[in-house]
Amino acid sequence: QQAQREMYAQQAREVDIIITTALIPGKPAPKLITAEMVRSMKPGSVIVDMAAEQGGNCELTEPGQAVVKHGVTIVGYTDLASRLAKQSSTLYASNLFRLSEELCKTKDGVIHVNMEDDAIRGLTVIKDGSITWPAPALKPAAAPAPKPVAAVVAAKPKGGHGHSSAPASARSTAIIFGFGALLFWLIGANAPKEFLGHFTVFVLGCFVGYMVVWNVKPALHTPLMSVTNAISSIIVIGALVQISPVAAAVNRPNDWITWLASAGIVLTAINMFGGFAVTQRMLAMFRK
Repeated sequence: QQAQREMYAQQAREVDIIITTALIPGKPAPKLITAEMVRSMKPGSVIVDMAAEQGGNCELTEPGQAVVKHGVTIVGYTDLASRLAKQSSTLYASNLFRLSEELCKTKDGVIHVNMEDDAIRGLTVIKDGSITWPAPALKPAAAPAPKPVAAVVAAKPKGGHGHSSAPASARSTAIIFGFGALLFWLIGANAPKEFLGHFTVFVLGCFVGYMVVWNVKPALHTPLMSVTNAISSIIVIGALVQISPVAAAVNRPNDWITWLASAGIVLTAINMFGGFAVTQRMLAMFRK
């Protein structure tokens, strides 16, 4: 019950209208909407308490009246059925109109009672002076012929995105390892030393990113990508360094650097807070 009340409290803060109908035969209606929940609702919201005759599902319901409490209109009428005469008459008239259409499909004003129609046969009591009610039981529809079962066995998926796959063969592993080692040797032998450190970080980043994303279920990609975007906003540190007092060096386009760094701070801030906000919302949806 505590978890249920917490869910009601959260929903009350988000919705604009609540309709309650909970009743227990022979007992007062259970109190589902507390006064604190009413206070947390947005101004102008509405609560329609259809259990008002038995005390109401809302603590602030006044049976037989519509009141405003904490900016929320609480409708506690106990005679809602008699207040809907127009709507009920409209629905009844619509049903009679559709029945007339069925009885006069030729649209020439001549009523034809089709006793082969199951609906018309069931509501007919007397036809041509003979009592036809009750209608005979409906004949059960013939069961469709069973479809032949195909003797094709579905192939078992061999891994895939978000699933573990079988280990690669020793031959393919050796080829990939050898090609990678040769590529790294060529780069290390010809690239400057400053490049090697950055290249190593890049390769490790590609490897880790591939393994992380590939082994995650596709349904979780949105929260994963959003929080990854937020973390990647660490580049804001570089922008902050550029607009620091150290930027007063000579032969340096300080104005351009300041403006571009400021724009970078704004964009990374949006990326950062937006990423965490999307992640929080998605995880809340999974919890529901």
